[in-house]
Amino acid sequence: MVRSAQRVPLLGARAAAAMAGFVEPGQEAGAVLVQVQEDLHKLKVKNINLKEHVKSVDIGDLGTAIGRTKFGLRKHAENYLSTMNRPVLTISSTDDKEVHSKEPPKWGLHFGSSQKQLILPRVPVEPMTVQAYSKSALRISQSSQQQVEMDMKIMLDPENIDNKAVLKQQNYETRLPLITKEKSAPMCRQKIVKGHTVSNLWGFPASCYMDSPLPLLEEDITKGVLSLTEQRFVPPAAKITLQTPPVVSKAAPSHEFHRQHKKSAVGEISSRVDPENTGTIAFPNSKEAIYGTYSSSKGNIAPLPPSSSMVSARKSKPVWTCPAQQLESELQILSQTQPLQMSPRQSLQDPCFDCNIVAYHGTIDRKAPGFLAFKQHYCLSWGSIVFFLEHTEKLLKDYAVPLATINSKKLVEVASDFELTENPTKSDILSVIKNQSTVEKILNRPGQRYKGQGGTEMAATKIQATWRCYQARKTCVHFRQQQWASGVIAISWLLHNHMARVKKTLKESRQRHLENFYIRAKHLAANWNRIRTSRRTIIHIPSLGYSQCIREHIPDLALQQNMQMGRLCDILDANVDVIYICPLHLSEELLQYYNKLLGLQAAVRSGNPEDMGDLQDRFKILTPEAINSFPKHHMCLATQLKYSPKTIKRIKILIQSRDAYIIGGVPHKDDLAVADMLSVPVLGSVPEVAHLYSTKSGSKRIFASACVPTPPGESDIYNNEQMISVLSQLIIDNMEVQRWLFKVNDEFGGNGTAYCDIISHLKCYHWVQKERQRYSPEIWSKKWAHEPALVKISQELPGLLAQHVQPVNEKRFPTWEKFLQTFLSQGGVIEAFPLSENVTNLTVDMLIEPTGKIKIVSSGDQLHADGPLRSSGTTIPQCSVDPAVLNSLCLKIGETCKSKGVLGYFSVDFVTFIHPQTMEQQVWATDLDLCYSDQLALTQLMLYVTDGNLDCRSSRFEVSLGSKKMKSQRIQHEETKTVRFIHTWCHVLGIQPSPISNRCAVASSQLRHSSLSVIYYNVLLQMCKAHGVGFDLQEKQGTVFILYEDQKRYRLGMITIGEDLQGVLMTFARNLFIIHQEISAPNMQGETNFKMAIQGIKAILGITAENKLKLEEEQPLKADALKE
Repeated sequence: MVRSAQRVPLLGARAAAAMAGFVEPGQEAGAVLVQVQEDLHKLKVKNINLKEHVKSVDIGDLGTAIGRTKFGLRKHAENYLSTMNRPVLTISSTDDKEVHSKEPPKWGLHFGSSQKQLILPRVPVEPMTVQAYSKSALRISQSSQQQVEMDMKIMLDPENIDNKAVLKQQNYETRLPLITKEKSAPMCRQKIVKGHTVSNLWGFPASCYMDSPLPLLEEDITKGVLSLTEQRFVPPAAKITLQTPPVVSKAAPSHEFHRQHKKSAVGEISSRVDPENTGTIAFPNSKEAIYGTYSSSKGNIAPLPPSSSMVSARKSKPVWTCPAQQLESELQILSQTQPLQMSPRQSLQDPCFDCNIVAYHGTIDRKAPGFLAFKQHYCLSWGSIVFFLEHTEKLLKDYAVPLATINSKKLVEVASDFELTENPTKSDILSVIKNQSTVEKILNRPGQRYKGQGGTEMAATKIQATWRCYQARKTCVHFRQQQWASGVIAISWLLHNHMARVKKTLKESRQRHLENFYIRAKHLAANWNRIRTSRRTIIHIPSLGYSQCIREHIPDLALQQNMQMGRLCDILDANVDVIYICPLHLSEELLQYYNKLLGLQAAVRSGNPEDMGDLQDRFKILTPEAINSFPKHHMCLATQLKYSPKTIKRIKILIQSRDAYIIGGVPHKDDLAVADMLSVPVLGSVPEVAHLYSTKSGSKRIFASACVPTPPGESDIYNNEQMISVLSQLIIDNMEVQRWLFKVNDEFGGNGTAYCDIISHLKCYHWVQKERQRYSPEIWSKKWAHEPALVKISQELPGLLAQHVQPVNEKRFPTWEKFLQTFLSQGGVIEAFPLSENVTNLTVDMLIEPTGKIKIVSSGDQLHADGPLRSSGTTIPQCSVDPAVLNSLCLKIGETCKSKGVLGYFSVDFVTFIHPQTMEQQVWATDLDLCYSDQLALTQLMLYVTDGNLDCRSSRFEVSLGSKKMKSQRIQHEETKTVRFIHTWCHVLGIQPSPISNRCAVASSQLRHSSLSVIYYNVLLQMCKAHGVGFDLQEKQGTVFILYEDQKRYRLGMITIGEDLQGVLMTFARNLFIIHQEISAPNMQGETNFKMAIQGIKAILGITAENKLKLEEEQPLKADALKE
């Protein structure tokens, strides 16, 4: 900045410095003069002392010097006071470099610090050199005045074209550069020298001698220059034009982003006067404008660039500003949106003044007048304030914040809440900063901490800490991985050992169960003849002990296990009590139904319904409590009973001191565990044996060992190549077979069966027939002749099977791929379907007693209500195969099973048909189930309600009628040898024999109808009674229902008993039709198999009618042959 040119004569060392130099802010001229006089006094005292001790010194010369100094000091003091009383502010025209480069004295009076600045309105001009007039020119000519006015006009509007033209025409020492919209170059900061703006040093009160310049009020500016001159704010010699300031003292509106950061060229001009009345226009230092600084609420005064830039503006070009300087400048402008200065008069009038403390690069100027006034005002709480400021400075320095404006009021409020022992947080510090958003952005800028003080050390520390953290983390992760791995290994090892111990314990317990099973089986065999004729208890456990994967796919497993309620009818023997383990909770309604049904025994024998008894003490229906504990585990009934200690305990009490044995369902290992817990034998096979020979492949081995006829086929197929090659060979060996069956080993009830009519879809079939005709039968029987045909068939079969195989249970196996996956995983068989369209399936139930005796206990022809390959019911007794032939086959199979260790009840499935080529009846054994069957349970119920006898050797079902008998029946029975034998013995004993009548029965346990669930069982029975559906105790014929459960109620069983097969089938179909009509609406038929059962019955009736006609035609021929 420009310094005032001051020339004073050198009167003495201290005096010259006092008159021409500067003093520090706050010192007054009177104080300086007093100090000089004190120095002279001290020098005089020293002189006196020196006279006393040193005689060789010329004391006279020293006294003369002191006198001259006093005289010069007095003279210059008068000149100084005269200058202060009549100041004139002029614009200097000198451009002497020597004046501007002269260094100020080291100490002395500072003219600008103790006086007041003249603050002119801000003019948007670039830095420039201002020309001052000479001090001798007290009056200015009119032309010179016009030139000054033109200069001021050019300064106010440098962009005007006319002003530019004037500058080009006239020769001015002042050269103003064109103002552009670019930001000004960074300015140098130099100390400024300020002139005097008051007329008298002692003309103003003490409050005027403050460090801050005296601003012009708005009302003073509006009065004009004459008023300012009269009030001595402006020297008379100064030629100054005042205009309305561009910044009005009002609330600043919000500007757009690009306007907020636009630099303003407005500055403040302060006039200074030296003692020789040389006036200059001085600009305050930018640093002083920032630090120094009361904040006024009435105006905003922005700082001007340094004067050094103004001096050299015409010589220099715009300088490029670095981004950091631009950010600093922008932050400085943002931080000065509120005023930073206040007049001393306003400061005294408002003691609770609002000032801003500016921290530049994290440093607060603690010597600034505003800061000192703020410190004096809050001296009582200064300890907490300075503590807070220290932390604020540290934070700003740490993050290299270029500019931050601190609100003093908030500072006092926040600092008062802190104690010296409590450090303020970052949010606390930000709360007192006015440009909080800008500072906060800087603080949150990544890496900003490393740009502040100690940033290098902090960065190094951070890098080291990060590296050490990485190493420690890596080591920790590796350690934790090892620890986790060791833990996993340890837990796995513990689990392995525990599992090994459990397996060993289970193996030992099962081995013990098996050994006890054999021991009890031997005891049962040795005492069987006594036990079966004495008082005994039979424990029926209708468990389906299939493997877990099969049980999971059985819908309503509990209901499926409860379809053998006919086991209760073992109480037909007076020496037998029954304990039935039920997999479902039965309601009181069902229990009362079975109490009444089983109580018919006496009424059936007498034919009088009034003779019904109560047999509740003869049978018990128990439900294991574990069925509620494992609702979704698909456990078989034996397993649930094993985990039901209360039920086990009750069974023990019921069989105490009595002979008892268990009759199970599909054998399971837990059957042996339950038997061991109850200490009773099991009338059945070992589970391993039963599972081995109950599979489709196992049954094939039994039939092969028994030498009974079986369908053409192969067993134990476990891979796709084997299946294709085997099927190809079977097709070549059996060209007449149309349909081939695929059966999964472990499935039951036709669920794991699929069929395919291969011949009708095999494209190379005719070619194979031609190949066969080319060779003689002997040559064709050789394998080499089949090779071309095998290749062609093997190539065609995979695609043919994928398209045309039809699974029986489409819900379980919707596609061939899923069926094939199960087929190959469990293994299976491929066998031929019978060659005839009329095929009859029949089931024979057999018993191998513990003594080894083999008995046929039931036989019947199958009904198919769910397709041709799934059995839904039976007609008892069977009448499709000659009993002698059937008995022979069954005994062979029984002997083979006994040799394999099979014990107890089992059933054999056969298929019979008339061969189309030989026209002879063929009987094939197709399946073997080593368990108690549904047909046997239905047979037991049929025998119970009729008190009849089923002779399976002759396939006759006979019942004895009461005293009321039909004539035709009596004549029919008298013709038989059995009836004659009975009549003979009755005559000898004197007893009236009862007439014997043949009966047939149709029974089914697989009837289902979704609409059954909408009515209760008592309503169903009343409805059937209204339609004449019931049972006649005297005639021992009619219909009996088997009810399984009362929750879902969509399944039931039914037995219809009559005199002949045709009549029984018609009655059975009529009953189904009545029930269907009563429970179904025309538009809601429901999901049922009633219709398919009726259609199957119609087909059987048609075949029966044909057979009856053939029989009637053959009888006369036989009679004629006998006559001849």
